[in-house]
Amino acid sequence: MDNFLNFFINIGKLKDKKRRGWLTHQIDNCETTASHTFRLAVLAWMFGKRKRFNTEKMIKMALAHDLCEVFAKDETPYDPLLPANFNSLQDKKKTEMILSKWPKFSLVQKQKKSELKHKRECAALKKLTAKLPLHWGKEIMDLWNDFEFGLSREGRFMKQLDKAENFLQGMEYWKKYGRIKKDLWVRWIKEIFDDPVLLEFEKSIEKKLIKK
Repeated sequence: MDNFLNFFINIGKLKDKKRRGWLTHQIDNCETTASHTFRLAVLAWMFGKRKRFNTEKMIKMALAHDLCEVFAKDETPYDPLLPANFNSLQDKKKTEMILSKWPKFSLVQKQKKSELKHKRECAALKKLTAKLPLHWGKEIMDLWNDFEFGLSREGRFMKQLDKAENFLQGMEYWKKYGRIKKDLWVRWIKEIFDDPVLLEFEKSIEKKLIKK
C-alpha cells in the first residue's frame, strides 16, 4: 500500500502544476495539469459514447496522458524559441512577439523535438510507475503509448480531443483576458480536426465564445 500512496502523492502534485503554455501568455491564475485532465476525461466520456467507442479506455487514456508531467516539463510548440523565464519586462516583450505568429520549424527540427519530448516523457512515466505492481505500470504505459502514437481508433480520437480541450480553454481565456491570438488558434485547430464530431464542436465554440 505504501507504493500506491507514494504514487497518489506524486500525481497530486499535478493539482498545483500550472500549464506552461498559459503562463507564456501571462495568464497567472491559469489551469493546472490536473484541471485540464479533468475536463478532457469528461469530454472523452461523452464524445466517446457519441462515437460508440470504448469510453472506459478513453477515460483512462485521458487520466494517463499527462501523468508523466509529475517529473517531465510541460512543453509547448514554442519552446525552442522562448526565453528561459518570463519574469523580466524584456523577456515578456520577447515572448509576446514570439506568440504573435505560429512557430515554424523544418521537418528535421520537428522530428528531433518530438523524439526528445517522447524520450523525456517516457522516462518520467517509468520513474512515476516504477514501484507499482507490474500490471499497473504496464496498463498506464500502454494507454500513454496508444495516445502518443494513435495505436487504436480511441487513441487517434483522443489525440485530437486533447487539442479540442486546449482550444476551448484558449478561447475562454481569450474572451476573459484578450491575450490569446484567436485567429492563429482558429486556423491551427481547423488544420488538426478531421472528425465530424470535433468539427461540429469547433463550430460551436466559435459561435459561443468568438462570434457572439
